[in-house]
Amino acid sequence: MITQEDGSTVVVKDGKLIQGVMDKNTIGAERSETLFHRIVKDNGSETGRRFLNSLVKLLDRFITLRGFTYGIDELDISDAVKDKISKAIKRAEEHVQELIEGYKRGTLERLPGRSLEESLELRIMDELSKARDQSGELAEQYLQSQTDNAGVIMTKTGARGSMLNIAQMVASVGQQSIRGQRIRRGYRDRALSCFDRGDAGAEARGFVYASYQDGLSPIEFFFHSMGGREGLVDTAVRTQQSGYMQRRLINALEHIRVEYDGTVRDSRGDIIQFRYGEDGVDTAKSDHGKAVNTERLVERVELTVEKGARASRAYIEKKVDDVKRELTPSLSEQLKESLTKARLPRRGVDEAIKEAVKNYRRALIEPGEAAGIVSAQSIGEPGTQMTLRTFHFAGVREQNVTLGLPRLIEIVDARKIPSTPMMIVNLDKKRRASREKAQEVATNITHTTLGDIASSIESDITKMRIVVTLNTEAMKERDVSLKDVKAAVTPGGCKVEVEKNTVHIMPQEMDVAQFNRLVLRLPLMHIKGIPQVKRALVTEEKIGDRSEWVIRTEGSNLSLTLETEGVDPTRTISNNMHEVAEVLGIEAARSIIIREATAVLEEQGLDVDVRHVMLVADAMTASGEVLQVGRHGVSGEKASTLAKAAFEITIPTIVDAAIKGIRDTLRGVAENVIVGQQVPMGTGLIEVYMSMPEKGKK
Repeated sequence: MITQEDGSTVVVKDGKLIQGVMDKNTIGAERSETLFHRIVKDNGSETGRRFLNSLVKLLDRFITLRGFTYGIDELDISDAVKDKISKAIKRAEEHVQELIEGYKRGTLERLPGRSLEESLELRIMDELSKARDQSGELAEQYLQSQTDNAGVIMTKTGARGSMLNIAQMVASVGQQSIRGQRIRRGYRDRALSCFDRGDAGAEARGFVYASYQDGLSPIEFFFHSMGGREGLVDTAVRTQQSGYMQRRLINALEHIRVEYDGTVRDSRGDIIQFRYGEDGVDTAKSDHGKAVNTERLVERVELTVEKGARASRAYIEKKVDDVKRELTPSLSEQLKESLTKARLPRRGVDEAIKEAVKNYRRALIEPGEAAGIVSAQSIGEPGTQMTLRTFHFAGVREQNVTLGLPRLIEIVDARKIPSTPMMIVNLDKKRRASREKAQEVATNITHTTLGDIASSIESDITKMRIVVTLNTEAMKERDVSLKDVKAAVTPGGCKVEVEKNTVHIMPQEMDVAQFNRLVLRLPLMHIKGIPQVKRALVTEEKIGDRSEWVIRTEGSNLSLTLETEGVDPTRTISNNMHEVAEVLGIEAARSIIIREATAVLEEQGLDVDVRHVMLVADAMTASGEVLQVGRHGVSGEKASTLAKAAFEITIPTIVDAAIKGIRDTLRGVAENVIVGQQVPMGTGLIEVYMSMPEKGKK
């Protein structure tokens, strides 16, 4: 077995550890294809329990006899390393000063789609984080050369902590940040009154040079506690937000269950999914999401079956096709692939196929399963571990994207407009290979206003005229001609003249208030592009085995983008589910919900089975339009008055039902709990009828 984290090989044969080390990565907490996962899946949970118990007893006895301490002397590093660390930080500080000088002189290169100030901040943060990483690496190299350093042992085995913690104790604490930015708020134009106004240096914006061992200066301590406070506030806010999200999810999905015909339905009997998770497999019984782990299965058969002549490909395909109806199409393909790779005789092939069918049947979900609640919990629980404020640069550091818990809540809420709407625009065959052609398309879809291409807009209220001086460089950059300007600048009731690089606007019969409004409106006047698209960045991305140029936009308008020349309409998507539903239909919106939610969870390193996300997406879109998970959506559409009243807006719901004389058939969960009846889930789904013999008859 090869562990995912560090790629080390561990070999266990007949219960003996032959090669490798037993650490956290090998045992694998909540990770697939690790020792513990394989023990449980191959030998059952009872064996897994025995393994864990024995291991803990062994470790407990060992640590009692041997002991383990981490002394302050183990944080000592040599003077030579200390010198290297201070030099690395000094170098970074000099680079930061150079960047600031360049910014003041105006020679600093602007990052695409960013202002000069933002470019400076991004570059400084980059430089300082490099310095912290470098000093950490130097300390790490020195400490790892001492084989018995307790801190290194703890981080290597995965018991607690990371090398970053040790680096902060030994080398340098590094940049303190608030909402992913350096510290800048405090006094006017400076964080603290002991700094010069407008000082953008490392120290003035919260870089802590000292290590925890050397101790922080009062200013560093203050900045450090600012950074620490954010963590505490974040935790407090996150718990309540994720708690409310989970409550909404559970309430919206609590009545969704698997029926005897394999469909997933709500309490009305409306179909949410024709087959649970599209393959009918219970996540808990699956092999980490796979219905059957065909590779493992074939390996096991290889070990037990007698050697013989290798079965032909035709024989394998015929045998798999015979049981095709009992398996899912993807599982049949996987099975064919695994069997073709292996060198099994005919008997082995028959055995493997028989075992695969048996395992697949065993992994199927059972009727009566409360699939809705399980899915809601599986998405709600990781929510508590997510970071709250994550503005992350998705692939390109110039682009901000909302991630983490806020984005997940946005998806579940089915917000009309996401906080960071964006599109990924793929191009047609002619344009995807060339950066220049991709840039042309990007320029065409980026919204350009008069303010973007004007170097000045001067108004003369006495002569009632406005003079706009055009910036030829900006026009060239945005591919705008004088003809475009002439066609676009047509304010009502005004005479417009265009000469060389100036536009004269003379209002006809306008009072002062109207004139002032016109002056304010002019910089926002549309020249070309799609109004919602603020910026478009051209990036090279790997798609399959080839790389091509792709446009990522800030802001989205799918219908106009799909009509733009050069855009491939079959591979262009937006993260706005309502827009997708309107342009491409409800199935596309369902796909976007699944795609976006999965991306958020994966980015946070959380392993949630896609079947749970699919059920939430299906519940949100089953009615034919995108509904939010909440009182105005899925929960509000419930058939039961009692269930709706038990969630939110209690009295108006009951009053409304009383006026209309609505009948509650008590088919869901909450309503049956309220009246004290058996909940129609699991064993409560079945009603047993029994005919009793009449009196006097045998």
